[in-house]
Order: sequence, then C-alpha cells, then structure tokens
Amino acid sequence: MRTRVGYAGGTTESPTYHRLGDHTETVQLDYDPTTVSYAELLEVFWQSHDPSRRSHARQYMAAVFYHTSEQERLARESAARVAAATGRPVRTAILPAGRFYLAEAYHQKYRLRQHPELLRELKAIYPNETDLTDSTAAARLNGYLAGCAGWREVRRHLPELGLSSAGGELLLRLAG
Repeated sequence: MRTRVGYAGGTTESPTYHRLGDHTETVQLDYDPTTVSYAELLEVFWQSHDPSRRSHARQYMAAVFYHTSEQERLARESAARVAAATGRPVRTAILPAGRFYLAEAYHQKYRLRQHPELLRELKAIYPNETDLTDSTAAARLNGYLAGCAGWREVRRHLPELGLSSAGGELLLRLAG
C-alpha cells in the first residue's frame, strides 16, 4: 500500500543521509495482510537479493526488521528454508525494527523522480512532499517504473493512479 525509504537499526538520533551513524538504509513497507501475507513478502525479499553475501558496510546491510515475535519467527524460518535450499549460509540480518527515520524527500520514489513528466502529474495531485511520499499511487508508479509488475497489472491499476491519458500512455510504454 505504501513504501517509504529511510534509516533503521541504529542508535544515532535523527540520522540523515550525510550523518547516518550506525543505521542501515531501508524500506518501510505498509501492506494489507488480507491481500498479501508477511510470509509472501519474505519470499519476495529473499528472491530480490543474495542472502549469502556479506554486507560491506552497515549502511547497505541486508536486513529484515521485524515488529512482532510472529514476524521474527517467520523471518527466521524462511531464512532457514533459504539456507537449506541453497546450501549456503544466510548472512542477511534479522533484527528488531526499532525506530524508523524517514529519509530526505529527494531519496523518496527514486524511479519516479527519474521521469519528470510523471512526477509532475503526481505532484499536481500531491503537492506536499509528505503526501507524495505516503501516496499509494506514487508507490505503485515507482514500483512499475522499477519493473516490479507486468504490463497487464499496470494496465489494470492505471485508472486508480490519477494520471492524464498522456501520462498513462507514457507509463504503459515505460512499464511494457
């Protein structure tokens, strides 16, 4: 439903990109558990990176930040399945979520910001940066532009995004 990038897992108060301290760059994900389960999200997470790779810096550490004991249990069980299936150790950290600090506005919706015509259309709907960052439409557009959905899914959700017909056509060209 919503994605936001930021910093988590450290002790530095109010980290920023240039004063990160001991935090890790991360993505906060709000989802509807009636649509997708936490276990399904974990499957996508394990498939989207090499969990056996060592992180070269805390800033870029691969991690699952859990909020509940149930999420921790599911994350650890899924990590064990990945290790058994690959025969390689899982080096991805599984840590308590702690406090999440929102990253600066220019870090939000990275792929969308690479397409000024689409960004302009969404900013007309969400002129406030916080509203843009929190927008489900912006999260979907960002994901579509990153190749995280097929053309049919993009087409199905197009009417919900609030784009002009030209913006919709551009999105379909870029996502196709």
